[in-house]
Amino acid sequence: MQVQVRDNNIDQALRVLKKRLQREGVFREMKLRRHFEKPSEKRAREAAQAVRRVRKEARKKAIREGLIAGPKRKGPERPRAPSMARGG
Repeated sequence: MQVQVRDNNIDQALRVLKKRLQREGVFREMKLRRHFEKPSEKRAREAAQAVRRVRKEARKKAIREGLIAGPKRKGPERPRAPSMARGG
């Protein structure tokens, strides 16, 4: 995988490289391959991931259909009035 370094900006090139590796799933793959995983453990892990995926999709669908409340949204932060204690 290649990343162009523009104007000797190595920090930006590293960020781009890290983002690409993350998107490709390289870090996840490295973590999984750090130790040997028995085939039975792999099946159990993949089954658990499938269950999580199905539950997440069902939760999203229920939120879309209005059956359950969605996550609370953070509103814009209000400016605070100057306090007398701070000398303002």
